[in-house]
Amino acid sequence: MTTADLLQDRRNDDAPGLLFEDKSWSWREFVTESAVRAAALTELRKQQPDGPWHVGVLMDNDPEYLFLICGAALAGATIVGINPTRRGAELQSDITRTDCQAIIVGDSQLDLARDFPDHVRTIEASGDEYRALLQSGAGSTADDWTDRSGQNHNLLLLFTSGSTGAPKAVKCSSARLAAIGVLNVHGITADDVAYNAMPLFHGNAIMSAWAPIASVGGTYALRSKFSASGFLPDIQRFKATFFNYVGRSLAYILAQPETPAEADNNLRFGWGTEASARDRDEFTRRFKAPITESYGSSEGVCVIVRDATTPPGALGKPNPMLGMTVLNPAGEECPPAEFAPDGSLLNGAEAIGEIVARGGAARFEGYYNNPEADAAKIRDGDYWSGDLAYRDADGVYWFAGRTNDWIRVDSENFSTAPLERIIARYPGVTGAAAYAVPDPQTGDRVMVALEYAGEFDPDGFLDFLQQQPDMGTKWTPHFVRITEAFPLTATRKLDKAPLRRSGWRTTDPVFERVNGDGYRPLDDAAALRLTDEFRAYDRAHLIPSN
Repeated sequence: MTTADLLQDRRNDDAPGLLFEDKSWSWREFVTESAVRAAALTELRKQQPDGPWHVGVLMDNDPEYLFLICGAALAGATIVGINPTRRGAELQSDITRTDCQAIIVGDSQLDLARDFPDHVRTIEASGDEYRALLQSGAGSTADDWTDRSGQNHNLLLLFTSGSTGAPKAVKCSSARLAAIGVLNVHGITADDVAYNAMPLFHGNAIMSAWAPIASVGGTYALRSKFSASGFLPDIQRFKATFFNYVGRSLAYILAQPETPAEADNNLRFGWGTEASARDRDEFTRRFKAPITESYGSSEGVCVIVRDATTPPGALGKPNPMLGMTVLNPAGEECPPAEFAPDGSLLNGAEAIGEIVARGGAARFEGYYNNPEADAAKIRDGDYWSGDLAYRDADGVYWFAGRTNDWIRVDSENFSTAPLERIIARYPGVTGAAAYAVPDPQTGDRVMVALEYAGEFDPDGFLDFLQQQPDMGTKWTPHFVRITEAFPLTATRKLDKAPLRRSGWRTTDPVFERVNGDGYRPLDDAAALRLTDEFRAYDRAHLIPSN
């Protein structure tokens, strides 16, 4: 089955398929609009017959965006989701590497067109040129596209979030998107209304919400951009039963003033990734709807979905059919994690490894025009995720960070995620990011950035850390940075790269632990002393840039 087949199944369905602002489309109308875009994309191909049939889309969430994706499914074209947070040479690189023949640009993104490569055709979504293309497809219906039934092709190029390096264009075939919808792991039905405010250029909006809704004939409610203050009015207005999220979206919703009206909703559940256990619990308390976390990525090879048996803070158990395991860099299976009576991890250096899917290469559709990135993921037919984890004796996986989230202190290696989980318990912390910064003599020092509500008490923070039974002996942060907001990717995932680059050289308040004693503000004199230490050990080249 392909996405075109899913659409053909909805061609005579008069149930509501799409809601946007005060507009609505039945599934029958939705498929007809998609058929018009299929004809328009075909006309565009006739005008530009050379090279891959890749059409970029750069716009806020809009029904037009969905119609183009589904039109491409019917016609056999590829839609490239352009990330509007990229600029200049980075944006040009994204467009050039994905071989975009043309880019359809929404009104709110027209200023970015000045950064497009000169050879790329720019089509304004509200302009005469695009209207002419749509006119060429007027009258097209689903009946005109039945010959694509069962024919698979690369439907989408979706850029990764860029939290672990330059964004890569993930291939998503028409069949894979349909399979995600049919799998429908949460039992979505035709009576469900999925609310999506996540960007359509990212896989979460299409894979987590639209595909399962399309497979059962439910309703997809779309917002142009995420709004924390608009969340409650939207789910009430659309009578949403489900919503999807990524990154820190839940935290932003919960930062809104609490009101009794929050419990007045139709939500059955929310589904997303990377929300803290505290935020999941708090959302359930306030909105009376459970949150289901999942582990996965746009590549779609390694997936873990939490269930009722999953311990707090854990990822859960993967489906045995996926062949997932945890391996060390030599490709050897890591032993199960061992815990002290107080819950601390005793064998982290041995138990933590990379999540790998044995035989997963067969499920990996790859990155477009990026053989180096493909090669980094595949070894001997296995798929290496780039994510760290450890497993307990029951086979439950616990996230331990990314492959660049190792810290080495006094020749001891440990990962950041367990430390971040501990710090998240401290009252007032709304976000915690741990990362390595260089030590003046050797190895690393631990630094944490905190999003913190209120006046930070460094002595109270240190007392708290020393009282935590599962706190590793080398984990106590040397530097603590207090920031109003973390750097985020376009999908609101934490981006540690800017934090690592700046280290302690930032205008945010930074506290340094001096001589193993308490924390002191890092003033100019202390920063100069640090620089002198690095120079004394010929490591001045490692001093972070600011």
